[in-house]
Amino acid sequence: MNLCRKAAVLCQPVTMKSKYSQYHNKTLIHAYYAFAKNMTPYDLDRHIETKKHLTTLNIAIVVLCTIIILENLLVLIAVCRNKKFHSAMFFFIGNLAFSDLLAGSAYIANIFLSGSRTFDLMPIQWFIREGTAFIALAASVFSLLAIAMERYLAITKVKVYGATKTCRMFLLIGACWVTSILLGGLPIIGWNCIDNLSDCSTVLPLYSKKYIVFVVTIFSVILLSIVILYVRIYLIVRSSHQEATNSAAYALLKTVTIVLGVFIMCWLPAFTILLLDSSCRIQFCPILSKADIFFGFATLNSALNPIIYTLRSKDMRKEFLRVLCCWGVLQSGRPADRCLVPLKSSSSLEQCTNKHEHQTTPIMQDCTTCV
Repeated sequence: MNLCRKAAVLCQPVTMKSKYSQYHNKTLIHAYYAFAKNMTPYDLDRHIETKKHLTTLNIAIVVLCTIIILENLLVLIAVCRNKKFHSAMFFFIGNLAFSDLLAGSAYIANIFLSGSRTFDLMPIQWFIREGTAFIALAASVFSLLAIAMERYLAITKVKVYGATKTCRMFLLIGACWVTSILLGGLPIIGWNCIDNLSDCSTVLPLYSKKYIVFVVTIFSVILLSIVILYVRIYLIVRSSHQEATNSAAYALLKTVTIVLGVFIMCWLPAFTILLLDSSCRIQFCPILSKADIFFGFATLNSALNPIIYTLRSKDMRKEFLRVLCCWGVLQSGRPADRCLVPLKSSSSLEQCTNKHEHQTTPIMQDCTTCV
């Protein structure tokens, strides 16, 4: 609290108007980081000097994010190029790819604006830097939930691919982005700790601990919802097709296990460090200073999503090869017009979609490959 007395002006309650006026105060970031990291101004200046260059971890994350951008761009191009993929489920996959692409881009920007460059930012720029990453990662998570909801509806409702499919699809996609923007924008709107230094996060020094707990709770509810939806899907498949228990049902269980396992593996460490941040100071929990490792690991989920949700489709794999061929990556002396040859067959997912365009009974009665 000695530091707080030295920066008394920051520790005093302020009005809402003066709070927003602090958004352009460059010295505020120095003071709040010093408090959050339990450093004196002198120690903080020495710490800044050591952060002037990208670390090995930062370079590795930049490489990972570049891969995320390229592979999700490949998914988007494949979905846009091929009319076979112009169906509800593939649009959801495209939305997931776009959110993951944005997450990779936002994290690269975050890396290059971090370190010593953090202290050249105004608070409003800091909020935009962190908020963009939160929005992108939240959109990726909400997209996973939207896909789970659509798959659940596809096996339980009648006429899910009828006239209302476009409306429901755009409602879910729109809700995904609106909710993500609201969630990531709450701190810049006012839910931050500028007027309450003791409530500041250690990992994200201008964010309120209460806001971080709120975000972790939201993501945990989403995780639980996805688990429930996929368990329900599996139970429906198992009860509807007893004869397919050894094939389709177990194939579905494998997919569900991969999806949930990767999601939990990537996000659980980040959730844990954020919950720890809300209840522990850095002097008692030095692991908080390594939070970048946990966030970098969570970003890995955006790299794995295209593999899980698209490469299980044979036609999507073929389309990837065609796109790479057109880029000259895999051409290997083949004629350029070979890259534009239409696909000859539909994937199991597309076959199921077309087959039930005017379905009047629940889809799972005669198709288990949709999920």
